[in-house]
Amino acid sequence: MPQLASALLPLLYTLDPEQAHGLALRALRLGLAGRDTEPSDPRLAVSVLGQRFANPIGLAAGFDKDALAVAPLTRLGFGFVETGTVTPRPQPGNPRPRLFRLTEDRAVINRFGFNNGGIEAYVRHLAAGRAASGGVPVGANVGINKEGADPERDYPALVAAVAPHADYVVINISSPNTPGLRDLQGEARLRSILEAVRAGAGPHPPLLVKVAPDLSEDGLASVVESCVAGGVTGLIVSNTTISRPAGLRSPQAREAGGLSGAPLFALSTEMLRRAARLAAGRLVLIGVGGIGSGRDVLAKIRAGASLVQVYSALVFEGPALVGRLRRELLAALEEQGFASVAEAVGADLR
Repeated sequence: MPQLASALLPLLYTLDPEQAHGLALRALRLGLAGRDTEPSDPRLAVSVLGQRFANPIGLAAGFDKDALAVAPLTRLGFGFVETGTVTPRPQPGNPRPRLFRLTEDRAVINRFGFNNGGIEAYVRHLAAGRAASGGVPVGANVGINKEGADPERDYPALVAAVAPHADYVVINISSPNTPGLRDLQGEARLRSILEAVRAGAGPHPPLLVKVAPDLSEDGLASVVESCVAGGVTGLIVSNTTISRPAGLRSPQAREAGGLSGAPLFALSTEMLRRAARLAAGRLVLIGVGGIGSGRDVLAKIRAGASLVQVYSALVFEGPALVGRLRRELLAALEEQGFASVAEAVGADLR
């Protein structure tokens, strides 16, 4: 059961964080994380991106970069699972150590640098995992290599490769750990990439763009308009932050890399709210950053998200997190007077 797997989580904390992550993936592949057998309440269902999601709580990219554990992850009660980020060629990523638990802050810092086995192996794993996912939507998150990248060439090729095997595709232009990647969020470059995808990727499922929480107001506005003009269906708001919010207590808080977890909640939710106002219904929004409770999920939904994603909380709580979030979200909906998740989307903007 997921609860038992979570009860054993302290054993992983005796290991280096990256070793623990690798062991968690192996345990998932062996079926040791169990299965959530409680069906999602119909009030949690959301229909967006041409799909029905049994609940709005998904797994963010980064946990399963090579799509090795897709089916086991879909059995934990998630409404959807996003895999990747995958790059055209395999790459080892940045030197270790590159993953840090900020236990006192319920946060994580990573500077992985898109370590992955490359698109060919990824597509094989993704196809097999999605076929065994039981109908839970599966997303593919794509990025570019650190060396020898040509975004206008690489993103269309990546989208075309994953298109037959994914329910949606995410263009990652916002990781802080690949030099120059965030520069692709500029209006001219983003429009050029989206034009190349539209011209060269062929038929593909809904396309989303993942953005950084550190964009300026003008920068976010240009991203929104570029995405609308470029035929993008949605935005994921947001990736990790290079900022360090005041009050961090962990001695590792000054490590270089992207910060995720509880300290990111306020920044990412405010950015989500701004994106929702700018998009004005033209883009589907997925809210990410710092979710740790059902109330947090509902706050993202009220700020304009149709779906949300978690990652860092899973590090600290394990697979039992998913069922708890679903139960707490139902209680929060009832407490705040909403009949369903769909009714609550964007409530703070009305």
